[in-house]
Amino acid sequence: MPSVPADNTDDAKPSKNFVALLSNFADDHLTVVRSISTCIGLAGLLIVARSIRLMTKFGSGTDIPARFIERNIIIRGRLRNITEKGLEVEHIPISVPLLSRLLAKRQTEALLDVRLAGVELTSEGHHWIGQQLRPAETVWLRLIARQNETLHCLVSVNKGSLFNTCVNEELLRLGLARTSPLVVLDPHSQIYWSLYKRLLRAESKAEKKGKGLWKEESRWERFTDVLRNNMLLVSLKKLFKWRSGTKEK
Repeated sequence: MPSVPADNTDDAKPSKNFVALLSNFADDHLTVVRSISTCIGLAGLLIVARSIRLMTKFGSGTDIPARFIERNIIIRGRLRNITEKGLEVEHIPISVPLLSRLLAKRQTEALLDVRLAGVELTSEGHHWIGQQLRPAETVWLRLIARQNETLHCLVSVNKGSLFNTCVNEELLRLGLARTSPLVVLDPHSQIYWSLYKRLLRAESKAEKKGKGLWKEESRWERFTDVLRNNMLLVSLKKLFKWRSGTKEK
């Protein structure tokens, strides 16, 4: 009967010793092993919970976690309506196979109430938005602040394959809006001043080029305005109308 080579038995000993040592360590430190397993399980649950939150469809500003606002997270949406004060946007959550299907049954149909952060629209600006933003167009919302159920955001749209256009800045660059105080934000915070300076730069470009509400009247327009508002001419017109009326009688 052939004998087992000595080399094979020698190679098997280290692996058996390692398994035995690992087993003994687990027995001696059972509490530590259980704690590690618990921590790994909790970490896994936390990751799953965060993933589910990212896949949740938000129907109101109050649905969005505070940390999303604090970190100025960008979320995606679909434009549904243009209102007098801003936009109504349907949130598009991150899509993950299987999980998204399970969550879709519980998704809300409500729309997010969105304001253009730091911007006071003119009537021309409101008209421009209606022309430039198509129904159901995808928009990107950078969360700046929350006021009750209203979200104040930087709104961007894709214009071309490489660049996004920030609607807030574009309105200011065209002179179709004015800068306004950033509500809710702390005026001493870094995000407040960095964003406010960014918007002021856009507004100053329109002012320098005389665009939109910064457009200067021509000399003829100023002259006609002066004549129209001149009290002497107004009195003469009234007198002329009165005399014309008396002659007809």
